[in-house]
Amino acid sequence: MLIKKDVGITSFGFALPQQKILTKTIALAQGKDESIGKSLGVISKTVPSLDEDTITLATQASLEALTSFAGAKNSIGALFVGSESHPYAVKPSGTVIKSALGLSEDMALADLQFACKAATQGLQIGASYVLSGLVKNALIIGADTAQSSPGDALEYTAGAGAAAYVLGSDNLLVKFLATLSIATDTPDFWRRPGESYPQHAGRFSGGPAYFYHISTAAQKILSETGLKPNDFKYCVFHTPNGKFPREIAKKLGFKEEQIQPSLLVEKIGNTYAAAVPLALSAVLEQAKAKEKILVVSYGSGSGSDAFVLETTDLLESFNKKRNQKIIDQIEKLIEVDYQTYTTAMKLLAH
Repeated sequence: MLIKKDVGITSFGFALPQQKILTKTIALAQGKDESIGKSLGVISKTVPSLDEDTITLATQASLEALTSFAGAKNSIGALFVGSESHPYAVKPSGTVIKSALGLSEDMALADLQFACKAATQGLQIGASYVLSGLVKNALIIGADTAQSSPGDALEYTAGAGAAAYVLGSDNLLVKFLATLSIATDTPDFWRRPGESYPQHAGRFSGGPAYFYHISTAAQKILSETGLKPNDFKYCVFHTPNGKFPREIAKKLGFKEEQIQPSLLVEKIGNTYAAAVPLALSAVLEQAKAKEKILVVSYGSGSGSDAFVLETTDLLESFNKKRNQKIIDQIEKLIEVDYQTYTTAMKLLAH
């Protein structure tokens, strides 16, 4: 759908744990070839501390977004939190986050769950609230402390992090020009009630899941907008690893320099619902005015949300005022050993 009224991003923030583990460390602990991380395009991933969960990271990311927000906090009338690792099975993460941020109780609020695309669905919902006039501004968060069964292939990539976006119609850093979604019943990844770790269908997660949905959603929005890959400065695709987004970018006709700035996955792993929001943050930190960005998320089960975005003249001045950049924080991550990592993962799983 083409968006004919002004709506988009007015501020954004991110949060990462302070720790990382090298994928070769995991491989050696599992008795596997230490080059397995290289084959996945992931050399390290973030590791949450014992006191960091989805709510903690989401709140931290939101505080940064609100610190840079030009409007008043009481103008935020909607809050949506996308995650597949909410700390409570029954009790919203959003109410805790709202309280910690000091936001008004006059709030449309919900936790969202659609695997790794829950936050991009939140961006669509938040933009719809703004466009309808129900709220002036909306806060959208993608946050996860992704878990994997010890020894599973997911253990090499499942990371942690959060990103938060304030949406509105004034003082836009980024305009939403178009968006659409697709969904099918493609069961490539799931977790039943009571299970500590998710299960997945292995190679099935590639062709009929990730590649089909991202390719279809991307081609549909390009067709609807009449745009070509060379009309975009950047592209952002969901990053389950460092290999898949490169493959889909090439298949769709994008060049390495268009996809590379978004590939945080190489150093922080797959942060699930935070993956696309964090990747977009990294792109926005270096983007200039009047540049188009194609964004396509993927959520297992399965579906994709596609967006055509365009930066404005306000983005560069906004970035100059921010205290930190995501690339700089990634370089400061502290390496931990396998025992420290497994201790944190066991606590998060229970």
